Amino acid sequence: MAAFEERLQKAGLTGNEAKVYLELLKRGSSSANALAKKIGMDRTLVYTILNHLIEKGLVNYIVKANKKFFSASEPENLLNPVKEKSAFIQDLIPELKKIEKIQEIPQEIKIYEGKEGLRVMVNLMLKSKEYCAFGSTGRAFYALYEMPVVAKKVMKANIRVRIIGNTKLKGTPPFAYKKFEYKFLDIDSEATTNIFGDYIAIHLIKQKPLVILIKNKLIAQTYRNHFEVLWKIAKKA
Repeated sequence: MAAFEERLQKAGLTGNEAKVYLELLKRGSSSANALAKKIGMDRTLVYTILNHLIEKGLVNYIVKANKKFFSASEPENLLNPVKEKSAFIQDLIPELKKIEKIQEIPQEIKIYEGKEGLRVMVNLMLKSKEYCAFGSTGRAFYALYEMPVVAKKVMKANIRVRIIGNTKLKGTPPFAYKKFEYKFLDIDSEATTNIFGDYIAIHLIKQKPLVILIKNKLIAQTYRNHFEVLWKIAKKA
């Protein structure tokens, strides 16, 4: 019987529950007192165990002459907890599948020195649907000889261009394309912040161009929100 007790414990019963259940299977029906004497266990403990087995559907009882007589239920009832857990899991699985996986936001930061950095920025901008810039100095227009050609490509691709520059730059070549939108603020700026797609590009053009290129959707959207505020308060040409 010890082997049965071990196997019942693996099935989910405690050691004492296994002893009581096996004894009832053998005896067919028994009072708690008789059961306690037979297996050498405290009567109060036997009552507690019997109540646990009743809750698990493994023991039932009848009352005769105001006295409870306990019997073991069908062994198939050992599967009840398994069936209940299986049903619960079956309901849980579709809910778990609905949980969206955390999407890592693609991001990268690159620093370029020289005109090639400006060209990298321009090529990425040509793939976007909108280009915004504030603090624009217009220096990139003069730094790259191909900028007039780039401007034509931008207009052909119907990329919306909005640029905020210093009031002093009104009418200069970088701010003279009719299909581009320009506004101005009386703020001196040495560096230009460019926003396009998921990119932010900050460039400083002095003796040697410096370009800081950041790819991050959330950062780009944050800068775009700030740009919209500046666009509202900036003055039209």
